Amino acid sequence: MNLNLTGHHVEITSAMRDYITAKLARITRHFDNVIDVSVILSVEKLRQKAEANVHVRGKDIFVETEGVDMYASIDNLVDKLDRQILRHKEKSIEHRNHNNRLPKSPEAEQTEQ
Repeated sequence: MNLNLTGHHVEITSAMRDYITAKLARITRHFDNVIDVSVILSVEKLRQKAEANVHVRGKDIFVETEGVDMYASIDNLVDKLDRQILRHKEKSIEHRNHNNRLPKSPEAEQTEQ
């Protein structure tokens, strides 16, 4: 997983970098096929904003949150991202399993007998 951190009007400290990598480990625990993660942290007056763009096989997932505290914004961002990653994983598993459960056509059943 490639991680790209960017700060707009905020300096990304090593503590923030460690905090984000620890939180994003939860996402890779749920879904192994994460290719690239881009996180943008920005500050505009009293708004602490966090955005993430995750590239997984077959889809790009974008999430953004804002709050009063940067660490709270990061927590909310990871929660939203985790929910969307799980939803994408469930859809791909459901799609894969749906193809295996297709009923046989009546002609195929007659040829087997």
